[in-house]
Amino acid sequence: MIKIIDLTKKRITVTGGKGFLGTHLGRKLKEERKCPNVMIADLPEYDLRTLDCIKEMFDDQKPDIIIHLAAVVGGIGANKENPGKFFYDNAIMGIQLIHEAYLRDIEKFVILGTICCYPKFTPVPFKEENLWDGYPEETNAPYGLAKKMHLIQSQAYRKQYGFNSIFLMPVNLYGPGDNFNPKSSHVIPALIKKCIDAKENNDDHITVWGTGKASREFIYVEDTAEGIILATEKYDKPNPVNIGAGFEIKIKDLVELIAKLTGFEGNVIWDKTKPDGQPRRMLDTSRAEREFGFSVDGRDKLSHLWS
Repeated sequence: MIKIIDLTKKRITVTGGKGFLGTHLGRKLKEERKCPNVMIADLPEYDLRTLDCIKEMFDDQKPDIIIHLAAVVGGIGANKENPGKFFYDNAIMGIQLIHEAYLRDIEKFVILGTICCYPKFTPVPFKEENLWDGYPEETNAPYGLAKKMHLIQSQAYRKQYGFNSIFLMPVNLYGPGDNFNPKSSHVIPALIKKCIDAKENNDDHITVWGTGKASREFIYVEDTAEGIILATEKYDKPNPVNIGAGFEIKIKDLVELIAKLTGFEGNVIWDKTKPDGQPRRMLDTSRAEREFGFSVDGRDKLSHLWS
């Protein structure tokens, strides 16, 4: 029988709560779930890469539950330029947070991993049991492996200490408030900005990395926030869980969709000297539906992403 945590009676800290996903999650917890004690641990108040700041955060906020969203992230270009930073910052942040939470007997720790944890040539749809079948795609391997270490720590602490931590792996997010910085944005906001900028500048083309043959799965940010909340309320097992919408779209088709929705009518030039990244991405989401009742079909929302 599933023991459901009443989040309205808990002090909840969301790391990275000022970010894209954190903003939506915090609003949903406060406004929809009516949780009165939702706190944010983010820069500049708390640099969670340093142990002193982590301890200060725990002393200040005294959380019962931590939902760890904070991460140093970016698209393929940012991952290629910052492999050391992406590995160290993400690894040290999670390792120290989890350990300090254990030392302070925190009731529950929810870790957000990434689809980048999966091997480069994972069979589609990605199933959680395939997680250790190979090395991640090279351009984002340092980031993916840093996050994967948090899964190992979560499982080890649960086994040895009975520490209640869970590990969730979402696919690419999109939605209101996304990151449109071309140096660090992911594919959907990057493509939207390219198309809008080209229209405003009367450019007759845009340039997109790769061949367009790779596929990706996308999930609306509000749906992701709901999945995290359901897992926080209901899930208490060591196994990692996919959070996705259960479909894939080729980058070529995505570019055509975004061009249509933004009104860009120019040409698309594919820069084949740049990497595609992982060849295909689509999750098997049956475990999330089975374990805590989370299921969403994201196809309709993707077709209306511009609105």
